[in-house]
Amino acid sequence: QVQLVESGGGLVQAGGSLSLSCAASGRTFAGNSMGWFRQAPGKERQFVASIDWSARRTSYAESVKGRFTISRDIAKNTVSLQMNSLKPEDTAVYYCAGSSEVPYATEVADLYAYWGQGTQVTVSS
Repeated sequence: QVQLVESGGGLVQAGGSLSLSCAASGRTFAGNSMGWFRQAPGKERQFVASIDWSARRTSYAESVKGRFTISRDIAKNTVSLQMNSLKPEDTAVYYCAGSSEVPYATEVADLYAYWGQGTQVTVSS
């Protein structure tokens, strides 16, 4: 059984930082893209960041560019999201995702077959 488990969410003041981690088990994602998405109350799921199979190429939503950094440890089968300069509008449940189809960094949610349960990030003003 494939599982993705996120950790590191919490409450932080605007301007602060949080680091999210996602540990995958049940299959390796070496060779495939991994990513982060988020969903705020009453809103649709939104792409945040993705990283390719080699961990060399990344893609970010415009709203987080320059503030968030995605990384992965291929050997440990983990993906992380460092979030700096957080804003209240970053408040959401954050989900990590693993693709079974593509090696490149992609923002297309349908290309990710595996999803974590999510971790809450709340940024107070």
